[in-house]
Amino acid sequence: MPYVLTVDQRGSRRGRDLVDEGIAVLRRRIPAPTLPFERTAGDEFQGMLADAADAVDAALALVRHGSWSVGLGVGPADEPLPASTRTARGPAFVHARSALDEAKQRTHHVAVVGADEYAHDADAVLSLLAAVLARRTDTGWEAVDLMAEAHTFADAAERLGVSRQAVGQRLAVALWQQERDVRPVVARLLAKSERAAGRTR
Repeated sequence: MPYVLTVDQRGSRRGRDLVDEGIAVLRRRIPAPTLPFERTAGDEFQGMLADAADAVDAALALVRHGSWSVGLGVGPADEPLPASTRTARGPAFVHARSALDEAKQRTHHVAVVGADEYAHDADAVLSLLAAVLARRTDTGWEAVDLMAEAHTFADAAERLGVSRQAVGQRLAVALWQQERDVRPVVARLLAKSERAAGRTR
């Protein structure tokens, strides 16, 4: 059961086209999607993922970038799958479009739509994570990024030229541990929605 991301550039009429840049961000993070991320129309792009954790990661990477409205649809896709995302069809794509429409109305520009309460719950928690990321400062991101590269507190402190306690304080203010704890929760809710959709086909 796939997860479809439909993504639209915000304020594209006032700036340069960022679609290729957005696709490149996701290709670096998720090298093997089920269907590749491709420009679908104008300043929109779309792709399909098979793994719930990858879907969360992709959505939040775009939220961090700050230039996108992100719709995440959960549900089946018509088979056989085509080679191109642009010609794929099915409920997951319909849900992703609805999610994008919803995301455009929200402060943090991300939404999840599926056919059950698990998707609704995933939407609520992912929106909360997006709010956390939006409040993170540059110094917070610097510390978070170092920890994501498998650095220890001591290594991060040396790289930043601060004490380990200062690194811990930056991570605490950035809600780093809370984000680490909550990301898998969103993925589990998405996976439950996927299984529920499979039972009702």
